[in-house]
Amino acid sequence: MKILDWRSYLGRLVRFWRTSLQFRTVTITVVLSGLAVLIIGSSIVVSIGNNLFASRSNQVQDEARSAHNLAQGIFDAAEPAGDQGPTVELDSLPGTVRDKILPSTTTQGGTAFAILRTPGQTTSAIMQPASSTNFPDVVTEALRKRVVADPQHVQFQSVTLTDGSPGLVVGSNVTVPSAGSYELYLVYDLSQVAVTLNFVKQTLLLGGLALILLIGAVTYIVVRLVVGPIRVAAETSEKLAAGQLEQRIPEKGDDVIATLARSFNGMADSLQEQITKLAELSRLQQRFVSDVSHELRTPLTTIRLAGDVLYDQRDSFEPSTARTAELLRTQVQRFEVLLADLLEVSRYDAGAVELELEPTNLVRLVEDAVDTMRPLADERGSALRVVAPGGYFEAEVDARRIRRVLRNLLGNAIEHGEGRPIVVMVDSNASAIALAVRDYGIGMKPSEVSRVFDRFWRADPSRQRTIGGTGLGLAISLEDAALHDGRLEVWSEFGVGTCFRLTLPRERGKPIVSSPLDLPPDDSIHLGGEDA
Repeated sequence: MKILDWRSYLGRLVRFWRTSLQFRTVTITVVLSGLAVLIIGSSIVVSIGNNLFASRSNQVQDEARSAHNLAQGIFDAAEPAGDQGPTVELDSLPGTVRDKILPSTTTQGGTAFAILRTPGQTTSAIMQPASSTNFPDVVTEALRKRVVADPQHVQFQSVTLTDGSPGLVVGSNVTVPSAGSYELYLVYDLSQVAVTLNFVKQTLLLGGLALILLIGAVTYIVVRLVVGPIRVAAETSEKLAAGQLEQRIPEKGDDVIATLARSFNGMADSLQEQITKLAELSRLQQRFVSDVSHELRTPLTTIRLAGDVLYDQRDSFEPSTARTAELLRTQVQRFEVLLADLLEVSRYDAGAVELELEPTNLVRLVEDAVDTMRPLADERGSALRVVAPGGYFEAEVDARRIRRVLRNLLGNAIEHGEGRPIVVMVDSNASAIALAVRDYGIGMKPSEVSRVFDRFWRADPSRQRTIGGTGLGLAISLEDAALHDGRLEVWSEFGVGTCFRLTLPRERGKPIVSSPLDLPPDDSIHLGGEDA
């Protein structure tokens, strides 16, 4: 559950990142500023730490040299203790050195000292090694070798003291009369340097955070001043796109934003004027088509009645006159269909079309449409085949309009099928149902496929319509499909054939996840299935 919540929050953050220019700008500025402050602050801390250590190291080395000179002076001033030899005097020297050195080194952070005999000596007199009680175990063999190898200079090494504080151990070589060479080690506590460095780090950290917050606040204010007018322009554009043509951007000042607002408003005024003119022109055109279609119905009805009378009496006419009567009747019927299609197109253009939805078995509907068109297909030599593999075939559709779509698609297939078989396939899935009409005729070129749904368009203008089409069937079919929230798609290849696929949602208003039929079609399924 926690993982889901984390993913949900991450998804919201990603969406907010993608949709908010202001958030992206402020975030990027703060992140880059933080990186810059981090790099600069780290450089400053390293530089200050190195300077502090170098300065403190120099002070300690100067103090160690003074302590070395003081100790060497004490050893040089020591005299043997009479007949009993130097043993008593030598044993007292470390204490004397400690009493003289430690008070002088305390001011520089000295905390402990030790005197160690240099290994490998053969003198008869020996001064016992000594150290202060709090001397830590920090003298390494490497440091001792350096002290022995370079007796003219003091040697130092950074160490960590017993309490975890940073420290510095300084060693030098001293000579004890009659006792040989010894090593003097002083330990200095550098915790004060660490305290100073931590204070610098905290100061830089707080200053950096304050600087980043200040940069973020300034960026937010500046971006808000810029993004605000852009957001207003975007909202105004959306309202204009939604049809609210009177919306405008407020014009304030004389800066670039104000110039953008004036230019945008000028463009909106021009668009509103053009759209108004086009809308009025379209309305007049639709009204003209509708009025003409209605006005033509009365004389057309009279002509059709007169033509029917002449057609019924054609046997008593001369052959040429009888043929004229037949042509008159055919063209009047075609004219009636054309008027009906023009009226339907005008209703679509005016947005005055309503669906009459009802649960419909698409297989039965397809069978009815195929039975209606079969005589025409037989006349052209094309065999009609229905393939219905099975599935959830009922859908909420306007049966009259879907039947009209099927008739248009079948008529188009018969017209261009060149007498070859025509396959009508029906299939469905949980979200959609699809109808496909496949012919194996002449097909179309890619440039022709893109225009197949245009009104009154024909791939071959010289080719005569032999089944009485008006040139509006596919355009009306496309509108019928869109009215059902469906899709009417076409695939065609020149010399191979054409396939139209109508995909409809099983319930209007629900999205189509995928079409149950492929496009281009799988001919092995089309030709290998069983008839419904």
